[in-house]
Amino acid sequence: MARISVIGGTGYAGSAVVREAAKRGHAVTAVSRTAPEVPVPGVTYVTGSVLDAEVLRRAVDGADAVFEALSPRGDMAGKVEAVIADLIALADTAGVRLGVLGGVSSVLVAPEGPRLFDLSEPPAEVLPEIQLGLDKLEAMKAAPESLDWFYVSPAAEFGAWVPSTETGQYRLSDDVLLKGPDGTSEISAGDLAIAVVDEFENPTHHRRRFHVAH
Repeated sequence: MARISVIGGTGYAGSAVVREAAKRGHAVTAVSRTAPEVPVPGVTYVTGSVLDAEVLRRAVDGADAVFEALSPRGDMAGKVEAVIADLIALADTAGVRLGVLGGVSSVLVAPEGPRLFDLSEPPAEVLPEIQLGLDKLEAMKAAPESLDWFYVSPAAEFGAWVPSTETGQYRLSDDVLLKGPDGTSEISAGDLAIAVVDEFENPTHHRRRFHVAH
């Protein structure tokens, strides 16, 4: 049993990781700005903003692993980058493994590139969130060598607004975009959570990104 903290633990991805980790018997702490509508039995919920240094410290203290799944919206808009920097420092000092939920824009469309981002023309309103995903990956790559981290890029179609089916299965890629037989790239929150908890239980991606899709 591991002690796993999930930052953003009541959001779309974070809550799925909380449920999966708790189902497997891990000691889970979920940190979020709002309490869950339906708490997961056995999970410790910490309600507060990680903009509060004490809340962020509490998420790391005593944990074996931390997973960050913050939404860069509302009062977190434009502030997640600073939280990531603080989280890297805390996790490194504590010797805690750090997992980060990123975006798909940095994934390559072919083994030699280019990135998906380089071929897309995202609407202006979502560009800051896309840029955050790119910046988070660079921040992790620049983290101290002593920090064991991973960055997970979900499929191109991923989010509470995207219809998806939980299959209990997933495929992995290091950097190249995965697509199904119909040409779509998608993953459910539940299946992404399985991949994340698998990585915590059996670490195979040390200081690098992986991409997950159906």
